[in-house]
Amino acid sequence: MIPFSILDLAPITQGSDATEAFGRTLDLARLGEQLGYRRYWLAEHHNMPGIASAATAVLIGHVAGGTSTIRVGAGGVMLPNHAPLQVAEQFGTLAALYPGRIDLGLGRAPGTDQATLRALRRYADAAETFPDDVLELLHYFEPPQPGQAVRAVPGAGLEVPVWLLGSSLFSARLAAALGLPFAFASHFAPDAMDTALAIYRREFRPSARLAQPYAVLGLNVVAAPDDAQARRLFTTQQQSFINLRRGQPGLVPPPIDDIEAFWTPTEKFGVERALGCAVVGSPDTVRQGLAGFIDRHQPDELIVVTNVFDHALRRRSYEILAEARDAIG
Repeated sequence: MIPFSILDLAPITQGSDATEAFGRTLDLARLGEQLGYRRYWLAEHHNMPGIASAATAVLIGHVAGGTSTIRVGAGGVMLPNHAPLQVAEQFGTLAALYPGRIDLGLGRAPGTDQATLRALRRYADAAETFPDDVLELLHYFEPPQPGQAVRAVPGAGLEVPVWLLGSSLFSARLAAALGLPFAFASHFAPDAMDTALAIYRREFRPSARLAQPYAVLGLNVVAAPDDAQARRLFTTQQQSFINLRRGQPGLVPPPIDDIEAFWTPTEKFGVERALGCAVVGSPDTVRQGLAGFIDRHQPDELIVVTNVFDHALRRRSYEILAEARDAIG
């Protein structure tokens, strides 16, 4: 069976705060480690009341320090928000603290709005230099050369796996050209998934970092004892997407009984399209859905998002998912 991993945004639910969110994140990472998930990634977002993973490298250190074997990383760091040297130093530090366990996924989008981008002291067209910034960052992880004026300390000479993340064809082509592993954000933007995968695999050039293409797909999964309970739990994620599209991001909401009364037909169409890569239901439904998704798209790995309001039920969803993974295997 292909590896399964976890993508987390350290959600801040209504009635809680960031401190509680960080405690739940570490608890979930420890559970993932026990259940055999390959890696635990955290995603950078800014100015989002319901997402606590803004200081991504700091939170990765918190999770890595509280676990022992699971890989921990960024899924991802939004490189246009940062100087490549600073990212190399941060992840070089993490790799020195937790050897062989740190991943660095890089995204091209800012992960925030224009006002926040300015507050980060970055410029609006920073994404245009993304390929050059990736090359600069990769250079900092190479063994230092005599006379090299700028080094990442720590970072230089350390093995930090670098991934490219994306929801379009751009990063697929760049990952292929640079010989890097690629993760597609199909959990919220699935439209170009199949085309991006085909381009990445067809155009891949082996590199010192990777001999053959390796593609990860994002998948929303909500598992519960029966289909109705799972669909109700999934309304948390659906509401969050609608609130964001309404320009009203907030704390992660509890599930509701009637999602049809919450959204307009236009909103429903948009959210169902964005969350089209989702497996929601009972253990049997999840097992069948996973098998079908893997068979259709042939990923090398799945990274799963489970945005469930109640932490105990979120844990249980990942337990059911691990049972389904093992049954398929």
